[in-house]
Amino acid sequence: MDLATGLVPGGKENFNAFLLIVGRYSKSVRCLPCHKEDKAIDTAFLFWNNIISTCGVPKIIISDRDPKFTSKFWTNLYYMLGAKLAFSTAYHPQTDGFAERMIQTMEDIIRRFCACGMEYKDHEGHTHDWVTLLPEIQLAYNTNQHSTTGKSPSLVGKGWNPLLPVDHLKKNFLTIHSTAKDFHEMWKRACGTDSKENEVEVKLTEEFSRKHPVFPVNLVKPYFQTREDKFPCRKKTSNPPEIVEIEDSPGPVKKIIKARQIRLNGKDQIQHLVIFKNQTADKDK
Repeated sequence: MDLATGLVPGGKENFNAFLLIVGRYSKSVRCLPCHKEDKAIDTAFLFWNNIISTCGVPKIIISDRDPKFTSKFWTNLYYMLGAKLAFSTAYHPQTDGFAERMIQTMEDIIRRFCACGMEYKDHEGHTHDWVTLLPEIQLAYNTNQHSTTGKSPSLVGKGWNPLLPVDHLKKNFLTIHSTAKDFHEMWKRACGTDSKENEVEVKLTEEFSRKHPVFPVNLVKPYFQTREDKFPCRKKTSNPPEIVEIEDSPGPVKKIIKARQIRLNGKDQIQHLVIFKNQTADKDK
């Protein structure tokens, strides 16, 4: 358990910090907006209202807060439970490294979400700050695979992952894949023609013959078994430009001075003025 401070005020109550609670077993995180000036009793209430109902009473709490603060926190928490705390809590700030790293991670995520003043406007014009984004950031982290366990924190702690917005689209994805497959099969059958009627037409087979007996040969494509067969309508990426080795090359390029675009043999080409590593400036090419 640790406190992340130094944030701009956000939310209706102008929160300027958040309490980060990390489960040592599942690596799950909870981010609770609060104030830097909150006392132990305030933190205990925050813990009571948000953690106790779902996780129960912790056996150990590791924090780098002042030992007196931690002691008061435990006392107030057990007072809310109707019990009296009869043991002391060990203070081990050196073992709180995971929480410190998590604070850095969450702060990085928050700042990437809310750049330029840590607030942004959505497509409907509503203003959001880091406080309104904490729940979805927390959900994204807890459903993502953790590098230590190889599983998501939610899966380790609960045995299942919460539904995400993308999960509601899976049915549509299946429909899209099925439709794409049907079109793909139709496309392959269309390529399976009987024979050429003449130099410019081919005879169609199966159900396509009922639509039109012949088809322009210039619109027929040869079929090749490629990786893109599953999604024939997907836009194909162009191959990277071919590297051409120049004979009698002076060597590797040290610096590109400028570039210009010219049209040569009906094609647009780019020429570069460069300095080679083994040449002086007066021998530029």
